[in-house]
Amino acid sequence: MLKGKKIILGVTGSIAAYKTATLIRLLVKQGAEVKVIMTPDAKAFITPLTLATLSKNPVHSELLANAESGEWTNHVELGLWADLLLIAPATANTIAKMAHGLCDNLLLATYLSARCKTYIAPAMDMDMYAHTSTQTNLEKLRQYGNIILPVAEGELASGLNGFGRMLEPEEVFTFLTHHNTATQKLKGKRVLVTAGPTYESIDPVRFIGNHSSGKMGFSIAEAFARHGAKVTLISGPTDLHLQHENICRVNVTSAEEMYDKTVKQFGKSDIAVMSAAVADYTPEKVSITKIKKSGNELHLKLLKTKDILAELGRNKNKKQILVGFALETDHELENATKKLKAKNLDFIVLNSLQSKGAGFSHDTNKITIIHKNGITQDFKLKSKSEVANDIVNQIIALIHA
Repeated sequence: MLKGKKIILGVTGSIAAYKTATLIRLLVKQGAEVKVIMTPDAKAFITPLTLATLSKNPVHSELLANAESGEWTNHVELGLWADLLLIAPATANTIAKMAHGLCDNLLLATYLSARCKTYIAPAMDMDMYAHTSTQTNLEKLRQYGNIILPVAEGELASGLNGFGRMLEPEEVFTFLTHHNTATQKLKGKRVLVTAGPTYESIDPVRFIGNHSSGKMGFSIAEAFARHGAKVTLISGPTDLHLQHENICRVNVTSAEEMYDKTVKQFGKSDIAVMSAAVADYTPEKVSITKIKKSGNELHLKLLKTKDILAELGRNKNKKQILVGFALETDHELENATKKLKAKNLDFIVLNSLQSKGAGFSHDTNKITIIHKNGITQDFKLKSKSEVANDIVNQIIALIHA
């Protein structure tokens, strides 16, 4: 919960700055204390008076509040005061400066001084957001331990339609609430989660893989940890980083490695959620040297990999909860229900590649949960962090049923 939290809201020069008025009202209503820092450009989009009135605190903007009298704003003191720092909206310019440690305004000086968790809500046009430099900067910020909120898809200030919109105030509020709601509902529970793709080697250079980013599995692991569980995350190749100390990460590459590690860990687990996109087939032979290009065709013989989910389903005891994922392109409910029954699952999470904004690589997902008793629940498109909370809440409900 956010009650009693000391929050610094950093507002930068984006048209989305208007959303901060509603966001502040939500935070204050929840019982949070909010102090606002605006960049000079942000004042062109919303007035300091508006945000000061709503936050019930003076708005800070300049390092030197009064150069003549020597009055200055203590950015170190602000950084130490905060329980969390939220930069919303965060422009491409501010994101780039944060990623490279630049410090030419009060907000950036406070960010570099803060010891608390920082949340960043990007807001920009679709091509700016998709640009390699912006994505590289966002990844750097993730690696530094910052939490990046997803962007929304829709009409942009340019008139284009695409990804780049800042989330709505209610969505930002919900995201913060979930991330700052630590419970002990799963204390003492041991949880196993798989995430990411597998790479099946063809030779020392090439492999067979898929487009899974691992974002869904990592979000699920984080959600379990926030509820007090001890989590083992077995991950295929991905550049993602974890935020919670209750998670033990085990890195694997191939389907065979993931099978071995997962089966070994399952017997020690109370709950298992298998969200990894494991290869169904792997090359029969792996060349020890690079295969040279010759002729018009290359024939590979593929062998079926071991079915991790089926193996866990066969060995599951009555006290364990086992959840699987199904990514489908057609006959979605029918195929997912067959998998649910065949693998002895408690419920299955269905993704459809027909759903816009869902599936591999996206920061958002849209799911349907199918329970073994036949109950089906549809969820709207949400950030993967919110989807993870929905999945974990379903499991908590099963435990306490």
